[in-house]
Amino acid sequence: MSAIFSPLCALEGTSTMLRKAMSVLAVTIALTAGSAMADTLIVKGISATDNANQHPGRGLTRASVESSWGAPTQKSAPVGDPPISSWDYEPFVVFFEYDRVLHTVVKR
Repeated sequence: MSAIFSPLCALEGTSTMLRKAMSVLAVTIALTAGSAMADTLIVKGISATDNANQHPGRGLTRASVESSWGAPTQKSAPVGDPPISSWDYEPFVVFFEYDRVLHTVVKR
């Protein structure tokens, strides 16, 4: 007779553990939901859409940057490994990793 009830006891324990796990998960989600929200900073005279297409995007080659925006006012030598270099233009600075644009910083 105990052979019949032992599988049922195992299911009951699993169900309780599953309920506890689901409860812990629900409480964790409820407590962290508020911290997942973010604020948007609005600055007068600056629009993200206005500046979006006025500088090189990530992944462009040096040749395509130079053909689109001309020669930079200053080129800095590569530093580190991987080599990171930068080109200065009047409105922005372009950072390269090897031959590709890594990041562009708009001057203010």
